[in-house]
Amino acid sequence: MSDIASFLRSVTLPVMPEVAQALVRTLGDEQTDVDTVTAIIAKDPGLTATLLRMANSAMFGLSRSVNTLGNAVSVVGTAHIRARALAVCLANTMVFPPNMNRLEFWRHSMVCAGYCRWLAANAGQDEAQAWLTGMMLRLGELIIAQKQPDAIAHIELQPCAPGERWRREREQTGFDEGQITAEIARRWDFPETIANALGGSGHPSPHASSRLASVVHIGALLADHVGSPTEALDQLPFVLVQVLRLDVEALRTHMPAPESFSDISALLG
Repeated sequence: MSDIASFLRSVTLPVMPEVAQALVRTLGDEQTDVDTVTAIIAKDPGLTATLLRMANSAMFGLSRSVNTLGNAVSVVGTAHIRARALAVCLANTMVFPPNMNRLEFWRHSMVCAGYCRWLAANAGQDEAQAWLTGMMLRLGELIIAQKQPDAIAHIELQPCAPGERWRREREQTGFDEGQITAEIARRWDFPETIANALGGSGHPSPHASSRLASVVHIGALLADHVGSPTEALDQLPFVLVQVLRLDVEALRTHMPAPESFSDISALLG
């Protein structure tokens, strides 16, 4: 039994709803089409309504409104709607501890996911997969809060420099949130690509970690940054920038503000 498995032994993990379980099974199936994803989501009217609100929000910036789930999947894309559907299911499933700010937690998760997608687009990676992985990253901290509630005050102590939360989590538990989330992802049958990226996101090695782990690491650093978003680009790990072949000066010219990703109204609707 792994050390993380031992850490999780007394933790009660939430049960993913059937719709979410079905969507997870499609993540590793390249033959999954629009009709399949639409049919799965349509089994949950509440989730369907939430996704329609999300698709018609400024988040996607569609040139026209969509009024059916099929339209939303066709216009936004199967992978992106599926990722958002899973995020909504996770937000509704995870047990939230009283000693953490729920709205700020999900706002930060949305910003991290948004930057991960943006970085993936610039690095030639799967944008929907990067968004979903970035959204899931901090779920491990919720498990820490359940297992060691007294540790959260130290982990969340402000100010907290980009990446500092990972170091504090390791000090308190021996693991960072990404490593814990990776174990949860495996138990929920997420693809190993996502689990491996989560596990390596807190300390990615350019020689051993996936490019997705590097995307999530940088996305989380950008989400953690306080101040001008473009200033954060100057502080990114140079070796990971090289691994992803990112042009920092080009990124600077179209650096999105965190506020463009931080609308959680649909996620928590």
